Amino acid sequence: MRALIFEAFGGPLSVRDLPAPDPATDGVVVEVAASGICRSDWHGWQGHDPDVVLPHVPGHELAGTVAAVGHGVRRWRVGDRVTVPFVNACGRCAQCAAGEHQVCPNQTQPGFTHWGSLAQFVALDAADVNLVALPDELSMSTAATLGCRYATAFRAVVQVAGVRPGEWVAVHGCGGVGLSAVQIAVAAGARVVAVDVAAGALELARRFGAAATVHGDDDVPAAVADLTGGGAHVSLDTLGAALTCTNSVRSLRPRGRHVQVGLLPPAQGRPEVPMERVIALELALLGSHGMAAHAYPELLGLVADGRLRPQELVTREIGLDDAGAALAGMGAEPGITVVTAFG
Repeated sequence: MRALIFEAFGGPLSVRDLPAPDPATDGVVVEVAASGICRSDWHGWQGHDPDVVLPHVPGHELAGTVAAVGHGVRRWRVGDRVTVPFVNACGRCAQCAAGEHQVCPNQTQPGFTHWGSLAQFVALDAADVNLVALPDELSMSTAATLGCRYATAFRAVVQVAGVRPGEWVAVHGCGGVGLSAVQIAVAAGARVVAVDVAAGALELARRFGAAATVHGDDDVPAAVADLTGGGAHVSLDTLGAALTCTNSVRSLRPRGRHVQVGLLPPAQGRPEVPMERVIALELALLGSHGMAAHAYPELLGLVADGRLRPQELVTREIGLDDAGAALAGMGAEPGITVVTAFG
């Protein structure tokens, strides 16, 4: 198979012919039709994820068709159109029994624990637990966004934060996850303040319904407090940086909810969380880590009826030969870049 590979952290990204994977007993191999390029892939390339072993093929945000099936798989057949959450749960532990697959302690993640989807084929574990069937009318490039960024934002906004109509929501970082959160929060009836340092990202946020925007170099907590009449009810750090995390907590009104979505690798510095403010204002600090496969029907239903439009976030489709440059330049282009040509 053709695949994007790197042999040193932060080193060259090249497309090479590599052995295609075989399915595990409980797994499948998917022929990849679309794979998003996500900031998490950039973190893996930079060496911020301890699961990544060199040499490595990145990619975890995918859609495609089942190409091979392990003999222990019952629900899936060759030719099925599927996507998968980036967290592949084991299906056997206490967390999985409770339906909390996204925090499975035995999880695997394509593109992190093993070779990923910036390739013609990718192996996926525990297929009966993790695969999500795709409706025929949903394009593969749109479906790829549901593997990580859009589904992650959906769970963070709807299920973890519990955003309600009329609330103010601040979104810190308008990359793929952040723009998804803007669109989803607006659909939930919230008023959104979008924060970023890039004019193009803020323009997209306004297009997706943000009521106001703030430049990330400004005094963000003060600006959010002024725009919202005292602070946001919900504030999400969708970028994952010490500054955006701290700004998010400081942007909240009393009894507000902070949701940490963006990764915070310790190697990049730990945020200074103002715990005295957390106590005095009774703030809630919440984490959100993907979404279990069994929770996808609600999201897919909202996409099908047009209330959510993840396709609008796909701003660029490229070939695998251009994926290395896109990964290295992560954040330079607003919206979501998806690889849709692998030959």
